[in-house]
Amino acid sequence: EVQLVESGGGLVQPGGSLRLSCTTSGFTFGSKDMGWVRQAPDKGPEWVSAGTSDGHTTYYAKSVKGRFTISRDSAKNTLYLQMNSLKPDDTAVYYCATVRYWLQEVGSKRPVEYDYRGQGTQVTVSS
Repeated sequence: EVQLVESGGGLVQPGGSLRLSCTTSGFTFGSKDMGWVRQAPDKGPEWVSAGTSDGHTTYYAKSVKGRFTISRDSAKNTLYLQMNSLKPDDTAVYYCATVRYWLQEVGSKRPVEYDYRGQGTQVTVSS
């Protein structure tokens, strides 16, 4: 059974930092591209970041580029998202997911379909 369990969310002030973790099981972690998706209240899902299975190539949405960093530890079967300089607009439930399909764009690409997703962790940025 595939399982993805997010943790590390919470309440943080604007300008603060959080590190999200996603522990996984039930599949070969080292063979799956993975990413993070978030959903704010009354909004649709928004992809945040994703990376290739070997961890060598990463992609970011414009809204988080330069502030967030995705990484993975294959020995621990865990995906991370380091979030710095957080803004109120970053408030959302954050989900980790395995990437099924990518969309190639000029100079970059982004995930457009996912196989599995976790239950999510709430991130609230507020003073």
